[in-house]
Amino acid sequence: MKLLMVAPCLLGVEGLVSDELKDMGAENVRAENARVFFEGDETILARANIWSRFSERILIVLDRFNAVTFEELFQGVKALPWSEFIGSRDTFPVKGFSLNSALHSVPDCQKIIKKAIVESLKEDYGISWFEEEGPVHQVQFSIMKDEVTVMLDTSGRGLHKRGYRPVGNDAPIRETLAAAMCSLSRLRHYHTMYDPFCGSGTVLMEGALLANNIAPGINRNFDVDRWGFIPENVWRSERERCHDLIKTDTDFIAFGSDIDERAIELTAENAKRARVDKFINVKKADIKYFNPTSDRGTLITNPPYGERMLDVKEAERLYRVMGEKFIAKKGWSYGIISPDEEFEKCFGRKADKRRKLYNGMIKCQYYMYFK
Repeated sequence: MKLLMVAPCLLGVEGLVSDELKDMGAENVRAENARVFFEGDETILARANIWSRFSERILIVLDRFNAVTFEELFQGVKALPWSEFIGSRDTFPVKGFSLNSALHSVPDCQKIIKKAIVESLKEDYGISWFEEEGPVHQVQFSIMKDEVTVMLDTSGRGLHKRGYRPVGNDAPIRETLAAAMCSLSRLRHYHTMYDPFCGSGTVLMEGALLANNIAPGINRNFDVDRWGFIPENVWRSERERCHDLIKTDTDFIAFGSDIDERAIELTAENAKRARVDKFINVKKADIKYFNPTSDRGTLITNPPYGERMLDVKEAERLYRVMGEKFIAKKGWSYGIISPDEEFEKCFGRKADKRRKLYNGMIKCQYYMYFK
């Protein structure tokens, strides 16, 4: 069955999502702000959930249509083939948002959409009451400039929740953003990686997963598992493919450090959960003692900054120390994410390249130094 799907993502990583979906074999891939639409069959749906490093979740798009009245919304939703996805005992909550549209009341839209689905299922199943005790089919909608998009969430927990980080430190970076930083820094399986502000180790974990070509969703399940929509042999085949594609002869190694002893303990625990602990070495250390011994290195880090953990003056002092320690030399690259527009001034030199990314709701720049 050919499906239209969408992968919501953080602002700034749409291009990375598009590229990885194309590499997976998805068709008609097209990016919009903070989401990427694509087409494929059940295999691509399973593959996208297991393999996407940068998407927040994978949803099936049931339809896109215009609606400026509740009646138009009701009829548009009721006409969709709900019984092809939702069983007579399944659970189907509704959530969504509306922006710049005539139908601006989200609670009212939720009620109308829920009612329309119920009426559609009543006709198909010939029953008047739905217990909603079975597997969850989260219905999502977006209404932007009067265009309604109706979707089913196949992922469940967000794809950034890989499963290796049950507890984070004070200001953990999202896994999908950390993966994007590693990709933008062109981290490879033969690199030596450093993160001198490792926190709970997210950047190190994502670096190890990327460098060794380990699928980020290899050890977790998804809501669509329980629908019976994707044949079991497809899941089995895709998971076998994951294991076959893992690089087993890499020279990758990563070094993490942090001034906080608890952060080091968390990183070590999370590395074991992610099953990448053999690649990762951590120790307690202050940035002012940063003195790597390797000839080459790929440093990728998310230092504490004013809006997260430090006051602005302390963050700027830290940037000056980083500028002294992160020396421009052959074989080395540095990737640093920060929301501070004065970062380059404090660091002491302009980035060779910068990329706008969002850490949650905070607009940041990813400063890359490689010359």
